Amino acid sequence: MRVQDKTGPVSAGPLFDAVARITSVATGAVLVGLVSLVCLEALLRGGFNYSLGFAEELTGYGVVFMTFFGAALALRGHAMFQVHFLLDRWPEGTRRWLVRVFVLIALVICVILAWKTKDLTLSSFSRGKFAPTVLRTPLWIPQLILPLGFSVLAFFLVEQLLLTFRKSGD
Repeated sequence: MRVQDKTGPVSAGPLFDAVARITSVATGAVLVGLVSLVCLEALLRGGFNYSLGFAEELTGYGVVFMTFFGAALALRGHAMFQVHFLLDRWPEGTRRWLVRVFVLIALVICVILAWKTKDLTLSSFSRGKFAPTVLRTPLWIPQLILPLGFSVLAFFLVEQLLLTFRKSGD
């Protein structure tokens, strides 16, 4: 079941489009920041034998952000791997139910992981833990990426579930 046309992903509504736009802008900004930081670090190390010291820490946080939020956008754009040679052999109704079952299982997993990583984040916040790095970043700040990322994934899973209830001609 493909729910994408030539104009982009089929939407379940304007709320999903707005969240996708915000996610795209945030992910793009982080990507620009990562590329800029890595290029600056390479220039300083290669040309001046100097390191910023904090570039590795920030790029690590950025990569985690890009992984979660990029995966959410890939899910929405139907760019995730699918076993089409098996899925396409089933009748349309069966495919819809298979997608619904997959989405529900993935949604339960995302909600559980969002809940547990939220607990981890709140624990680090309440205990005042800091990263043992140059920046001494409070751990709750980068850990906040995890529950937010799982929540955005879950949000777009809900959209995929809603789209399975549309008629195939829509």
